Amino acid sequence: MSRTDIRTALTDLLLTPGLDLHAAADRHFAPDYRQRTDGRWDDRTQFLAHIAHLRTVVADGSVEVHDELTSGDRYADRHTMEITKTDGSTVRMEVYLFAEFAPDGRFRRIEETTLLLEGAEGDRNLGSAR
Repeated sequence: MSRTDIRTALTDLLLTPGLDLHAAADRHFAPDYRQRTDGRWDDRTQFLAHIAHLRTVVADGSVEVHDELTSGDRYADRHTMEITKTDGSTVRMEVYLFAEFAPDGRFRRIEETTLLLEGAEGDRNLGSAR
């Protein structure tokens, strides 16, 4: 079974212009997907609204995975997301992520905490902005 990972998922969702949002989401996230970011739970519909918003804000970026662990249906990583926004400003966030895979290898659940390393104070909530 092939499994997704956070670098591939984020690249498809945010850094591949022209890739349909729902096609990208279907590649990496199960139909019953839910996510908690900095304490706030979102279902798949709310998550997709968040990504749709980010697609209007993010011009370019990269994902650097520092640590990554898979064990059974569990996944954990620590990564840094570097973003250039459409206004030219940059944001760097470090993310601590724990996840559960669905049987088909897509993410079923992600719980993450974000840490703003560089950017404006208003960028602190970028991980859950709509």
